[in-house]
Amino acid sequence: MAIIGNNAGEQQKLQKYLSQEFEMKDLGALKFFLGIEVARSKTGIFLSQRKYVMDLLTEIGMLGCKPADTPIKMNHKLCEDMDLFPTNKEQYQRLVGRLIYLAHIRPDIAYAVSVVSQFMLSPSVSHRNVVDRILRYLKLASGEGLMFSKNGNLEVVGYTDVDWAGSITNRCSTLGYFTFVGGNLVIGWSKKQNVVARSSAEVEYRGMAQGVCELLWIRGLLTELGFKLVKPIELHCDNK
Repeated sequence: MAIIGNNAGEQQKLQKYLSQEFEMKDLGALKFFLGIEVARSKTGIFLSQRKYVMDLLTEIGMLGCKPADTPIKMNHKLCEDMDLFPTNKEQYQRLVGRLIYLAHIRPDIAYAVSVVSQFMLSPSVSHRNVVDRILRYLKLASGEGLMFSKNGNLEVVGYTDVDWAGSITNRCSTLGYFTFVGGNLVIGWSKKQNVVARSSAEVEYRGMAQGVCELLWIRGLLTELGFKLVKPIELHCDNK
């Protein structure tokens, strides 16, 4: 359990109460939690999962693999039944599940992981090759993570982008959006939309609508925590 707050006295009271109900041990300042490594400095907090990545590569025998520059090929054309050579389904699902957890603080692999997670029911060798490419990319960038700097502001900014009919299976589009609070990334997400858009304008509008919902949720959360936004929320969209 990680206890976070700006009142040391209240934290101690909570820990004392919990220790009366449960067998507990105070491990001090947070350094490692659920596979996430926490490093502190005067400029902020850095989160990474290097050990998690190295353990995963060691477990599947890819510690000595050749690194890849990107997690997935540009303009890939993955779909169902790409070939007639199925792969180990249980192993594929387990690997993708671990990559999904890793993507929480690795937005650089979020899109690639969202792609391979679409073929969990009937993965083929072609799909497994993409998973292996993600792992080879992680070998190159095992220490990447998220930096939360002390920027002294709580400005909320969102970015959205969507491809139009990117899926060759059902012509659905894939949405990607990122939300920054105070210059720090707090939400990064990539997901295929549920409906087929008739135009690029429609698909961009749907993407912006999803981004606005996320920004409104962030604003409500900050309000509940006692923070008042001074500047209006900005939403940037890659759309002519």
